[in-house]
Amino acid sequence: MSLSRRDFVNRSTVLGAGVLIAGSAEVLATAPGAIAAPLGGDAPAAGEGAHTALGYGPLVSDPDGILALPKGFTYRIITYTGKTTLVTGESTPSNHDGTAAFPGRHGATLLVNNHELKGKRSSWPHPVPLLEGHVYDPAAAGGCTVVEVAERGRQVREWVGIAGTSTNCAGGATPWGTWLSGEETEDRAGQNGMTKDHGYIFEVDPYDQEANRDPKPVKAFGRYPHEAAVVDPKRGHVYLTEDASGPNGLLYRWTPPAGFHHGRGRLRTLADDAGVLEAFKCFDSHGKLVDDLSRATAIGTTYGVDWVKVPDRDAKTVSVRKQFKDGEITRSRKLEGMWWGDGGTYFVASYAREESPVQHDGQVWFYNPARRTVTLKVLLGVNKDVWADNGNFDGPDNITVSPHGGLVIAEDGEGQQHLFGTTDEGRTFPIARNEFNLGTAEEPEYSEFTGVTFSADGGTLFANIQEPGIMLAVTGPWHRLRRHH
Repeated sequence: MSLSRRDFVNRSTVLGAGVLIAGSAEVLATAPGAIAAPLGGDAPAAGEGAHTALGYGPLVSDPDGILALPKGFTYRIITYTGKTTLVTGESTPSNHDGTAAFPGRHGATLLVNNHELKGKRSSWPHPVPLLEGHVYDPAAAGGCTVVEVAERGRQVREWVGIAGTSTNCAGGATPWGTWLSGEETEDRAGQNGMTKDHGYIFEVDPYDQEANRDPKPVKAFGRYPHEAAVVDPKRGHVYLTEDASGPNGLLYRWTPPAGFHHGRGRLRTLADDAGVLEAFKCFDSHGKLVDDLSRATAIGTTYGVDWVKVPDRDAKTVSVRKQFKDGEITRSRKLEGMWWGDGGTYFVASYAREESPVQHDGQVWFYNPARRTVTLKVLLGVNKDVWADNGNFDGPDNITVSPHGGLVIAEDGEGQQHLFGTTDEGRTFPIARNEFNLGTAEEPEYSEFTGVTFSADGGTLFANIQEPGIMLAVTGPWHRLRRHH
């Protein structure tokens, strides 16, 4: 049964001030290295040995300068821009981003990989090739490739899924085995060299290249700077994040029209105005509007959720997020990765600065559709020592629910860049560190991690170093994480 605003307020009052309703999902309360910093304060340093006692142990530096991993773990390069090629002979496109893994035939894995390339094709040395019949806008550089990794990695093949899209950032896997790729842009035809409007979701089928011919945007999901998307397999809702500022972005829910049933090829049949697109609106235990998610400064904070209809989802004259007045919806800076799990969706607010009421270096929330509540699971305090290898992480971006417990999160922050995990209690630990230096020894620069996703059997973690564009497969002694008290 859904929890109405009145029910939420009444129940919260009965439980007492400051005691909030817990959802049914496992609580990911944070711990050393990711401690809730009151009112945007500094993140305290991890205690001595705090992270070596968790997860898989300390990271061992890589003599090849690619990826530091715990002892016993190894990585393999799957694709590498400028070095690996597509089946048609062109270079693997650059700027790897959101990725999902699908089981292939005979033990293979199929990975759909976004390429976050914004603007004109001439701006990029390695754009997504314009495969005949698979192009939306021939002026745009982005798109998706499909990577087939044979069992035990004996062979890798890569081909174009769709091309001619822009700034393909994150997305999400569907229950019917396709990928929803989001354009993180609002460019219209005539802007930045584009010949068509952009800012849409596109569906990519990893199993059937013919199904990807004549790419069609799913306009029913709205036009705005898309990040990630997930599908509620029970109710059919689609949840979508927006990474935007001026004003901050929104979390959206699309409700399918009556009689619509999801499945392969079904999204193509939707009218541009099919279903209902809404933005979320949170309220506290007193029924007061929460204007921005950064207001939450304590793990376990839970808000009730209402949904408000978007007036013009195609943003014909005004950006979707600007169509709402203050007091109508809840905003958040840098709403990024999402992943469905535990009966709801985890989603990330990467960081908050002066554009938000309270500063932080990352939040992970969980939306429970059955209760219509959202709960803060992980909060990263402001990290001012971004080069210290002390377990203080910042800037969470892409996420996945780990088959071994907790979450795996790709870091897109300042300084060092990690893949890090959480236990079921939410304690954080490093899994990998990017050692591919794009800068100099005196002024090092490391690209963000993206595209974290596990193979169907849980034995391989795939992830990308966005620049120059490297897809990696990590294997090792994965195990169910033990609880630490």
